[in-house]
Amino acid sequence: MTHQVLQPAGWARPRGYSNGVAATGAQIYIAGQIGWDAQGSFVSSGFASQVRQALRNIVAILAEAGGRPEHLVRLTWYITSRDEYYRELAEVGAAYREVIGKHYPTMSVLQVVALMEAAAKVEIEATAVLPAAAGRP
Repeated sequence: MTHQVLQPAGWARPRGYSNGVAATGAQIYIAGQIGWDAQGSFVSSGFASQVRQALRNIVAILAEAGGRPEHLVRLTWYITSRDEYYRELAEVGAAYREVIGKHYPTMSVLQVVALMEAAAKVEIEATAVLPAAAGRP
């Protein structure tokens, strides 16, 4: 096993993320991904749809290194509306499970004033650790 979830005794188990992860292997850093497709076109103006596409972009980049969603150890989400995030939380959760599965790395979510692409509602950065045999040097 290359990943170990860090869950202190007596702490409530978090929902949808892990408090900490210890990992060994090749480290992969993925720049912030937004809800546009490979041609740079937004798939939707909907928040959950943009989350789904941003996660798909992360998975596609991760695959270039021989990785899979279960190799993710950290996600940092930048969102433009906390209210919209909570309003579409059920759809966001469904999109997450559809693309990533039931793997919950460490996560942080921050509300920001704006993102560089005016139509973007979410940007997600990712870090993954691949088993030594799977990763590229």
